[in-house]
Amino acid sequence: MKRFHFYYSMREDYSEEVSRCYFTIKCVPRTDARQRIEAMKFAFVPGASWQTGRDAFGNDQLWGVCDTPHTRYEFHTEGQAVTGLADYEEEADGSQLPLFRVPHGLNVPGPSILAYHRNWMEELSQAGSPMAKALLLTHALHRDLVYTPASTTMDTTAEEAMAQGRGVCQDYAHILISLLHLEKIPARYVTGMIPGEGASHAWVEVLQDGRWYGVDPTNDGTAAEDHIRIGVGRDARDCMINRGILFGGGRHTQKVLVRVTELTEASLAREA
Repeated sequence: MKRFHFYYSMREDYSEEVSRCYFTIKCVPRTDARQRIEAMKFAFVPGASWQTGRDAFGNDQLWGVCDTPHTRYEFHTEGQAVTGLADYEEEADGSQLPLFRVPHGLNVPGPSILAYHRNWMEELSQAGSPMAKALLLTHALHRDLVYTPASTTMDTTAEEAMAQGRGVCQDYAHILISLLHLEKIPARYVTGMIPGEGASHAWVEVLQDGRWYGVDPTNDGTAAEDHIRIGVGRDARDCMINRGILFGGGRHTQKVLVRVTELTEASLAREA
């Protein structure tokens, strides 16, 4: 078990003034079987009227409106996460399982993924459990793909990343989900935070015995004590941190900063 302080900051800069914006923000981690979230707080700059709720996948979110004209908008959240409370994330919601059984959006396989799957069919047939198959493919992808920052975009598909043989955590997750679906294993995309990244991270959850378990193909292992989960969906588009409607704005850029710091007994004693 570990305790972390996390800080998530998102800033949007606009070339023209925004007179009003309606937003939905999803960078809101929640308590589940593996993690407990404590002392979480939010800040909007400029201020906003907002409420809390959950989306169709059960993720916590904030939604509201900012009526103050602005050319820069910021959202900040911070809190503490106690992790490693269990080896799984949560019990599966049976009504949602059909969403995670079939390829969707950025996970639809093409020739490169189908060929890669064929190369592993014999080993997969002998692997046994869904998690055993997921870890076999996790180790394979970690070895066979080259982690290359800025080599893909938010719209890159699993097939495109597989074909070029490189990508980032989003691509590793999409490819693994696509391969697991070919094995008829329910799997879903996860966005979250880990120490040392400076940005959000992505991994995969696999259904086994009615529970969701996390695997991280980018880091070649399971999602364990260093992983703080934010949200889940079918692919990265379902987990977009910020969506909304703007009045004005012109061109815009987004900057995200994530800090995750482990709180040891020594650091907690210094703060006290």
